[in-house]
Amino acid sequence: MAADADQGDIIEFLSRGGAYGRPGDKVTRIDTHASVVFLVGDRAYKLKRAIRFSYLDYSTVAKREAMCRAEYQLNRRTAPQLYRGVRAVTRNADGALALDAPGEAADWLVEMAQFPQNALFDRLAERHELTPDLMRDLADAIAAFHHAAEPCNGGAIAAVARESLDNLRRTGAALDQATVAELARRTEAALGRLAPVLAARPARRCHGDLHLRNICLIDGKPVLFDGIEFNDSFTCIDPLYDLAFLLMDLGHRGLPALGNLVFNRYLDRADEEPGIAAMPLYLSIRAGVRAHVSIAALARQNDEAERSTLASAASRYLDAALAYLEPATPCLVAVGGYSGTGKSTVAQAIASDLSPAPGARLLRSDVIRKRLHGVAPETRLPPSAYDRASNERVYRAVYDMAARTLQSGYAVIADAAFLDPDERAAIARVAGEAGVAFAGLWLDAPDETLRRRIAARQSDASDADLNVLAFQRSLDTGRIEWSRVDARNNAGTVAEAARHALFSRDVPLRFAR
Repeated sequence: MAADADQGDIIEFLSRGGAYGRPGDKVTRIDTHASVVFLVGDRAYKLKRAIRFSYLDYSTVAKREAMCRAEYQLNRRTAPQLYRGVRAVTRNADGALALDAPGEAADWLVEMAQFPQNALFDRLAERHELTPDLMRDLADAIAAFHHAAEPCNGGAIAAVARESLDNLRRTGAALDQATVAELARRTEAALGRLAPVLAARPARRCHGDLHLRNICLIDGKPVLFDGIEFNDSFTCIDPLYDLAFLLMDLGHRGLPALGNLVFNRYLDRADEEPGIAAMPLYLSIRAGVRAHVSIAALARQNDEAERSTLASAASRYLDAALAYLEPATPCLVAVGGYSGTGKSTVAQAIASDLSPAPGARLLRSDVIRKRLHGVAPETRLPPSAYDRASNERVYRAVYDMAARTLQSGYAVIADAAFLDPDERAAIARVAGEAGVAFAGLWLDAPDETLRRRIAARQSDASDADLNVLAFQRSLDTGRIEWSRVDARNNAGTVAEAARHALFSRDVPLRFAR
């Protein structure tokens, strides 16, 4: 059902500034597959098209009103500064249209505050302006949103996966069907293997469409908007499946390191680790859905250049969907050294290299210590949080979390000082008991370098100061048998040296790239 057939006069009315009490003002119209958006002044007005699909029904005025109100309420959770209200397009006895005037409601609008299009995260990505700090803020915002989201009865992810595969098969020659068949085989195998994990996962009313184009920067903070209101099966989902869309989008845009950063920061802030074994499947489903959406968009596109772009994107999404389910052997890498050697910087730099996507789980002792105390990573703790008993508790947590993560199929990078030989032996035993490869990296740098780096730290999870460094230097570390990495150089050079040390070891480490 075409919107113009039922809504032509309404669209014409809304295309004039006078409709909004701004005669003479220019109105910019933006068409999407499900809506028509009108931009005027500092406001945006979204009209839902009179359409019906298997997953979406806007076919009547009453249904469009209900969906406008649902969109407003759901998106006020994350973007109250953007969602301003629901407006009625009314028609009087003479047939004249107006906003919120006496008369019959002919249609409904969601009113939003405008924001600069260059503030969208996909635009920031194109300009290489997605910084680590900004992505940490984004992960924190998503974790807080998911924590507050109401529990709901979610649909089975198996049905979502199989519907996506059916859609990919229906594309015929537009996509490589041999790849689709292999994807189906791997998907069914993953669904069977992960059945207990999937059955235990909670469902919450999430965003449902969490990619970079639905995130914007307002007053320096990430804001999630345009969450799905029209189908509960898209939003009553595992929070990790919600997150997977963003991680897949970052990978598709060639930003795997940022994806790994978001993945780890989210897990540091949210209690969702029991479900991470399902993440490769979730990433694959998200990529498969985007492959189908790209082909569907191609069918409606007449411009040859745009058709070529969409076809290429669809093929890349399909290849990614298959690659996410590539068998991966987890490994354990430990990064040790004195405070200021750059352990966390190196760990973050190499994490996205380890498979499966989005890369290794980073277990940083400083972050785990804060988590055990129930505070954010950057919150400073008193000296009592660093006594011997506390340190032993932190290291036990590192070992336990590493063992569970390896069991889930993910690689682990354990980031801690590991100054005691017993600590180094213990983390190596975790790998041995899990039956995976182990590599230990020991970072070295002169005291002058360490002191300079510690003094320059800001908003970091580490509470180590110069006194802590002096204490560490007084300890007997015993014989260091891990691969030594010269850490006095810049972060990029040290990370490359760490990668070289890992590749040069006679262990079967699998790298993602």
